[in-house]
Amino acid sequence: MYVITGATGHTGHIIVEELIAAGKKVKAVVRNATKGIPLAEKGAQLAVGDLEDSAFLKETFKGAEAVYLMVPPKWNITDWRAYQREIIQNFVDALLGSGVKYAVVLSSMGAHMPTGAGPVSGLYDLEQALKTVAGLNVLNLRPGYFMENFFGNIGLIKAAGIQGYALNADLKVPLVHTHDIAEVAVKHFLTLDFEGHSHVFVAGAADYTMTEATAILSDAVGKPFHYVQFSPEDARAGMIGAGLPETIADGYNELFAGLNSGEYLNGYERDASNTTPTTFEDFAKKEFAVAFNAVS
Repeated sequence: MYVITGATGHTGHIIVEELIAAGKKVKAVVRNATKGIPLAEKGAQLAVGDLEDSAFLKETFKGAEAVYLMVPPKWNITDWRAYQREIIQNFVDALLGSGVKYAVVLSSMGAHMPTGAGPVSGLYDLEQALKTVAGLNVLNLRPGYFMENFFGNIGLIKAAGIQGYALNADLKVPLVHTHDIAEVAVKHFLTLDFEGHSHVFVAGAADYTMTEATAILSDAVGKPFHYVQFSPEDARAGMIGAGLPETIADGYNELFAGLNSGEYLNGYERDASNTTPTTFEDFAKKEFAVAFNAVS
């Protein structure tokens, strides 16, 4: 039995569906039973509950061979790192004595940084905490920047003709589609070919600067717009103005500062093993342009 947390999310639903197609028994962890119906119809067993419920997780993980672990975002909190640590401790408590031998973890590039990487430093906590579970083999997936994050800029583009972050305009960043992350997870779930505690980078097809990525998106939608590097102060004000809590705005600013410093990508080098197939150009044409044109 495989247990998949975040089963209705970008990576989780693909992992569930492909493991079932490969003949595996899968328990899909969902907060909303209705959203889990399509997975149940494909053969998944639903476990309906919340990752903040330690007793629920202990029961759900019991007897599983392998689990997929991810800390989902939560937008109405006052202390982002404390929330992450609560979920992490619940994972550890549920794994102890569960019989689970393998875990594939949605971590991130930058997860080697205990501080200075915003929410990604919370994933450092996750990777380290799992080392306390005796007999558990852990593969940490460390993807680059999600292509889907650019959807969040559509409103700004339409309103102001720009997109922007507090990221250096000329900083090369690996852009990866979440579908490719899921495919890497499935590959390792089907082989269970990892021992101890290790990580693999998931880097998409290429690295891009924000200026380059913006030009590709602009071309795909047929509308001229450009990249603006915001100051941390302006970026924070914009995020809070868009409704994000201060703790999350500050976390993202710390993340961008870590990227700009170069430390975030320390240890990452692109090679054939971490290059995945989905190109940013394809994403821009097939997904971003569709979403952009759907917003009036």
